[in-house]
Amino acid sequence: MRLLIIGGSDAGIMAGLRARQLDPNTDVTLVVADQYPNYSICGIPYHVSGDVPDWHDLAHRTRADLEAAGLALRLGTRATSIDAAAHVITVTTSDGNQDTIGYDRLVVATGAGPAATGITGLTGPDALGPADGVYQLHSIDQMHAVQHTLATRHPRRAVIIGAGYIGLEMAEALTQRDLDVTLLQRGPEVLSTLDTDLAALVHDELVHHGVHVHTNTTVRSIQRGEHGPVVISDGPAGAQEIRTDLVIAVIGVRPNTSLLTSAGATIGPGAAIAVDDQMRTGLPDIYAAGDGVTTKHRLLGNTWLPLGTTAHKQGRIAGENAIGGNATFAGILGTQVVKVFNLVAARTGLRETEAHSADLPARSVTATPDDHKAYYPGSHPITIRLTGHPITGQLLGGQLVGTYGTEIAKRSDVLATAIFTGLTIPQLSDLDLSYTPPLAAPWDAVQATAQHWQYSSENDVS
Repeated sequence: MRLLIIGGSDAGIMAGLRARQLDPNTDVTLVVADQYPNYSICGIPYHVSGDVPDWHDLAHRTRADLEAAGLALRLGTRATSIDAAAHVITVTTSDGNQDTIGYDRLVVATGAGPAATGITGLTGPDALGPADGVYQLHSIDQMHAVQHTLATRHPRRAVIIGAGYIGLEMAEALTQRDLDVTLLQRGPEVLSTLDTDLAALVHDELVHHGVHVHTNTTVRSIQRGEHGPVVISDGPAGAQEIRTDLVIAVIGVRPNTSLLTSAGATIGPGAAIAVDDQMRTGLPDIYAAGDGVTTKHRLLGNTWLPLGTTAHKQGRIAGENAIGGNATFAGILGTQVVKVFNLVAARTGLRETEAHSADLPARSVTATPDDHKAYYPGSHPITIRLTGHPITGQLLGGQLVGTYGTEIAKRSDVLATAIFTGLTIPQLSDLDLSYTPPLAAPWDAVQATAQHWQYSSENDVS
């Protein structure tokens, strides 16, 4: 069987590897628009910072690894259309020529691209680009361009537009490169995936390390200045112009759907391609996975939540089913974690406001237990917020902020597992979690917070 995959990032690669794992006789070809199959976009800030000196190390697998696994790679080849009835795609090769490729089954994993709506100078025929010191950081090529600018122009100042995960990580990376960094965020606080009071802890960490943070600030345009780009924005103090040497725009992504919508696929939440739990698009013999498609949230139902972990899972499901399997996507909880200088922030499931928006009753408690026994040197408090159903006690979500090294990700994963399996908050106390004084307490920090939730519930206080 001929399995054709469009896209060479997480979902596409996982689809191909899974198909070959289950049936080594399957002919698997990947059409990849660039020259970087299976590279970690999430790792870009760590190469820019110098923590990962060799950019080749950002590859999850080398090209040789992929080919040894039986994947045929057509790099520098962009898919331009799908003829679903004829089971053929049209592509444009790196030399500008057109070609057609037939398939028996097709997996589309075209991901998502940068969103720049509303900012003059980022899109359109007169858009500024790397030659002007302006970058939409979403690809390995853009990473190379940033590194080239840092090495040849020696910029002193940088403006980052967007305080999501990549924006925060780039603020740290450029600060480590001795740039004076200004971070502009449209919302009321950085890291909008957390409650604002918890995100304020991340804000404080950025300021502590010299980052100039401007919240409630809307960027209107980026213009060419005499000595570099000029960022025009509206904020609490009114309009402002920031003259800088370097602009990094990381203001979110939108799903790449044109290939499939032109072929007749249906759009779902977030304007992403609608797929079922087996990653079927509804078009004959066409599956889709990754950042360009909808996903099942275990508490919310169908939604769009682009995450690398989700892309890996969906790609594996698509690859298995494309060769005749019957795998089902179990769903996600939106579990995420980020390191910002010496702080780590994580969340899983729903915040209280998100639960209420979904018509789910919810209440939250917050505690600050130590990460391990205080008598052992180096203990630090962790801020933990648990959200649960006020009647049944079902755990709905968790948010954690703490010092790097306090096992924030591990504890977030405990909560994600508990939500995934339907545990109540009181049942967290029953979990048999590990203990030794340098690492934890007999009641782990998440269990101490759970007991606080139970106490406040029993005494009707919050």
